[in-house]
Formats: sequence, structure tokens, C-alpha cells
Amino acid sequence: MLTLPIQFDRSVCGNLSEACSREWLETNGIGGFACSTIIGLNTRRYHALLTAATKPPVGRVVLLSKMEETLVVGEERFELGANRYKDVIHPQGFEYQASFRLDPFPVYQYRCGDVQLEKTVFLVHGENTVVVQYELKRAVRGRACTLEVRPLVAFRDYHGTTHANDAINRNVVVQPGTASITPYPGLPSLNFAHHAESIDPTGFWFYSFEYERERERGLDSLEDLYSPFMLRFDLAQYSLASIVASTIDHSSSEASQLRENERQRRSRIARASPLADPFATLLATAADQFIVARGDQKSVIAGYPWFADWGRDTMISLPGLTLVTGRYDDARNILRAFAGSINQGMLPNRFPDSGEAPEYHTVDATLWMFHAVHEFLRYTNDYDFIRAELYHPLAGIIAWHERGTRYGIHLDSDGLLHAGEPGMQLTWMDAKVRDAKVTDGNGAERVVTPRQGKPVEIQALWHNALRVMAHLASAFNDTADCARYTVLADRVRERFQQVFWNDATGCLYDVIADDGKPDAAIRPNQVFAVSLPYPLLSSDQALRVMDVVEWELLTPYGLRTLSPRDPNYRGRYQGDPLNRDSAYHQGTVWPWLLGSFLTAYVKVHGGAELDTQQETRTRADRFLNPLRAHLLEADLGQISEVFDGDSPHRPGGCFAQAWSVAEVLRTYVEDAQGRLPACEL
Repeated sequence: MLTLPIQFDRSVCGNLSEACSREWLETNGIGGFACSTIIGLNTRRYHALLTAATKPPVGRVVLLSKMEETLVVGEERFELGANRYKDVIHPQGFEYQASFRLDPFPVYQYRCGDVQLEKTVFLVHGENTVVVQYELKRAVRGRACTLEVRPLVAFRDYHGTTHANDAINRNVVVQPGTASITPYPGLPSLNFAHHAESIDPTGFWFYSFEYERERERGLDSLEDLYSPFMLRFDLAQYSLASIVASTIDHSSSEASQLRENERQRRSRIARASPLADPFATLLATAADQFIVARGDQKSVIAGYPWFADWGRDTMISLPGLTLVTGRYDDARNILRAFAGSINQGMLPNRFPDSGEAPEYHTVDATLWMFHAVHEFLRYTNDYDFIRAELYHPLAGIIAWHERGTRYGIHLDSDGLLHAGEPGMQLTWMDAKVRDAKVTDGNGAERVVTPRQGKPVEIQALWHNALRVMAHLASAFNDTADCARYTVLADRVRERFQQVFWNDATGCLYDVIADDGKPDAAIRPNQVFAVSLPYPLLSSDQALRVMDVVEWELLTPYGLRTLSPRDPNYRGRYQGDPLNRDSAYHQGTVWPWLLGSFLTAYVKVHGGAELDTQQETRTRADRFLNPLRAHLLEADLGQISEVFDGDSPHRPGGCFAQAWSVAEVLRTYVEDAQGRLPACEL
């Protein structure tokens, strides 16, 4: 049973392996974030107390990696930090750590002899600002008690690592209550507001931190960090020590009010949960971390710690992040922002992290937008917004797809949608690898899961888009276009039935190649032909598809991307980039797929009788139990991007993924609990 807040005692905090497997995440609503393990030992190059978004929500740079803290009580020194160096862990402050909790932000509690110290970390919403507070929870009875805090900074792109260099500007601008540094030109200054008793401006490098997770991923795992100064706080006189590290000016006296403001903001999010239970509340709170500002509009960070905002992920996530949670204005802003970025009938696949022009190389992101619009109307009934801002852009998308756009995307003569060119990966199964053994002979990258031609889910999405447009055209008295979209959709359904049904396996082919040959690999993409609002299959066919998917692909954490019986199946998502990308869509489990699976499951098994429907919803709810437990196992309160295809299904990829959270929250509310929107279309 989930409880709030999430907390762990000494038995977990004192166990290095257990503690390092649990991480926390703080976000600031503009793309910046902070994260680490529950003992403060950084195991990733992405772990830091302040990763700032310099071009919100992208342009992210690690400014403040961590703090090294020493509590001095009388003559005793207690080093509270924890670092992995190449051959040793030093210091081992977790030996003093009594507990960790998210309440609602990270709180570390230490016991040093008879002294108790509590450390709290949180980000300020809308700013590149982190606040760290230390509070004595028990008086020291006349003894001297000093806290020494030494910041460690990186000032580098968040995908990289820093190494000791002579180019760093060591100057510290010290003024009453502040210390500011600008280590490198072109990067923002970092201002430390504090009320320390004294500051030691001596700076030096710490060498060879080792990031275990990066080593496992076959990436650069060693980093040097610079400490520009040390702050000393007299905790015997003032039991609360506050540091506000920010790219803008603050005073340390603001820290407690900033904390209260942030606590109230998160309390409002929790209270707005669609259901008053811990699972829904945690997921609604998690959902908030992905919604970010992009100019005066909104967007969605696809995953932490390394993704930016992606079109496909945004459209798939929109119902769970914004509609189920009642954030309708955010939904409008997201749809408006992406509609403004349509080019040649395509939504951008992603906005690059360094702020360049968006990239257009996806076929499904654009089609998922039609589903997002359909769901938006189910929740809001706001046809005025759609007519005023989206109807014409959506019609333009259909027109571009009819006549043809980038990368061979076009309506074929048989009424189905073709997509792809050699070397391109346009669907969500988009991994590429570069290796001498697997290149095309010219050294180019090879698409791991080539799906050029007519992928099954693209036809389902295209059919759904046409039906949505027919509905909108009818609602807006556009009779001629309504008839035209209906004819196109009818052709898709007729042809789909003819070419995609594989009677030998009782399910659907995954792709019809350019030469007309079908790919019989059993993959989860066929589920969308059942789950989308306008299905393409008969009731009997849908039931058979779901039986095959459940038998071949379902795991406790989502659907495998390939049947384990397939010779190309890869059951472990691990190792260097080549090995991970080779497994990414060749068996690896994706939790976001569980959303569509359960929607389809309730459709085909629900029946007409209320008792049968309730029994089906109860079974759907049970499918979510492993993910309830997962909220306490990896990134706390979040859902990972992927899991191994093989048991015990170890989590991997991003530790917090937008569509994982969004689809699990949506299916829990709508399918398992039967809380459907009032505006059924």
C-alpha cells in the first residue's frame, strides 16, 4: 500500500546498494531540474543540485553539482557527504543518515552522536534557483556546533563532464550575505545567498568522481569538480542555515518563504488529483514535473534526466498530464504551441536542447495530435477553441499527407498511408546504431527496427485522424469535407482488413513493406488498432489480437516491444550505447504501452453487463500493482522509461518518463476506475 510521504529509514539509507538504487527529482517548470540518490551520492553525470535551463525549457547546464557538508560538534567532525571515487567511497556520510523522505521535497535526516540535523532541498518554480536548508532538530546544550558547507560546481553542458583546467575563473565576488561566481564566459553567474558566520574564499579542485551509472552505460564516467569557497554556519546560535543558489539575486532571508510557497503550490497539485488516493495523487504530482514553459506557451519534457520536449511524447502524454488532471489551460497552450510549429503538414519530432530549429522526422507525432484533440474535446467540449485555432492547421496536415510530404510520407493509391525512406526511422521505434558489423557498408547508421512502408499503428492513427476530422467538419457544418474525410476513412478500414490480418497467428502484421511483403513479427503496435476511439477490427478480431498481445508481450511493467519467441528478441536493456540501442525496441518493455493495452482490454472484455464491466475494471486495476510498487523503487514517485524484457524486469533508460506517468495515470482513472469524461463524442 502506497503512503504519503515517501520515506525510508536507516535500514535502507545505510545500505549502499539499496540507497543508490533510489533517486529523487526536483523540477522548476522551465526545464531545469535537480536530482540525486537518497544518500546524496551522485551516480550519474546528470545528478546535480541545480541544472539550469538557460533557454527555457532547453539549453540546460549543470551549475551546482553538490554540497560537501561537515558538522562539527565540540571537537568531533562528522562528514555528511558521500562520493564514489575510482577505488573508494569517501566520505561515507550515509552511516550517519537516519532517514530520507519526500515531504514533498527531499529531506535528509542525520544523527551525529546525540545531535540531529535535517537537510531540505527544493527548486523554486519558474526560476533557476535551488534552496538548501539545514536545521538542528535537537539543541546542542552549550557545545559549539558549526556546519561547514563547500559547494562543488561543474558549469558544463548537462550531457558532458568537467575536468580540471586552468581556464576557470576562480574569482569569488563576496558581498554581505552573498558570494557570486562566473567560472566561464558565456555561462550564467551563480549567486549564493547565505547568512554564514564566515566565508573561506580558498578554492580548489576535487578530482575523479566516478559515476557508476555512466560507467555501466559505457560513457564517460569520471569528473573533476571545483569548489570556489566554504561557508561556516554557527548552528549553536542559529539553528537554521539557509543557502539560496540562483542565477538571479536572492536573499537568504527569503528561503523559508520560498519553501512555504513551494509547499503550497505542490499541495494544490496534490489536492487537484483526479482521485483521492495515494496512487493517483503521486502520479498527478509526478505529471506536474513534465509540464514546462516554452515562451508564453507550454510544452512537455519527454523524460528526465536527458530528454527535451518531443512532439510524439507530448501528444501521447497530453491526455494523462493535462486532461485527466483538469489542467485544461495547459492543454490549450500545448496544442497551440505545437500547432504553431507545424511545417509541411508535420509536427516537430523534437526541439533540440541547444535551442536550434526544431527537427521534423516523425510520421506518428503529427497523427497523435488528432487523438489529443479528440480527447481534449471529450474533457472540455471546447469546440470554439478547436475551430478558432486548430481546425485549419489540422486540415492542412491531412492535405499535406494526401499529396505527400517529407521522407516518403504520402497517401498511397490503396488508401493507406506510406511512410519512410532507407535509413530513416519515422515511427516511435526509432533507434539507430553505428557499428562496423551492422552498417550499410558505407559507414552510415543502421535503423535497428526498419519499418519502412505501411506500419500498422500508422494506419490506425491515420484512420483515427480522418474520423476526427470528419467529426469536426460535421460539427462546423463543413459538409463537403465531412463527406470527403469519411470516404477516405472508409477506404482505410476496408484495405486494412484485407492486408493486415494474419490468420496464422490470429493478430496483425506489424508492417507491410514497399514490396508488399508483410512483417509477421509480434509487436505491440497492433494494440492501437483496438485502443483508439475509432477501431479498425471486428469484435472477434480485437479479442484475438488482445489474447496474443497478452500472451506474448505483457509483463508486470508494460508491453515488450517484440515477442521473446522471435530470434531478434533482446531481453536485457544494458551495456554501452550499441547494446542498449540494439535492444531498445527489440524486446525491451515500455510502461506507456500499458495505457493503450488496458484501454483495449477493457473494451474487448468489458461487455454490456455492469457486473462484467466492474470485474474487467478490477482486473485492469490489478495489472497496475507492480507499478504502484515501482513508485518506491527507482526515481521516487516517478515511472521509468523502460524495463528489461526478461525477468526480473530491471528498470532502465530515463528514470522519469512523461508518457509512462501520463498513460498509467490516464488508464488508472479512466479504465480501472471508470472515471470517464462527460463529453463522449
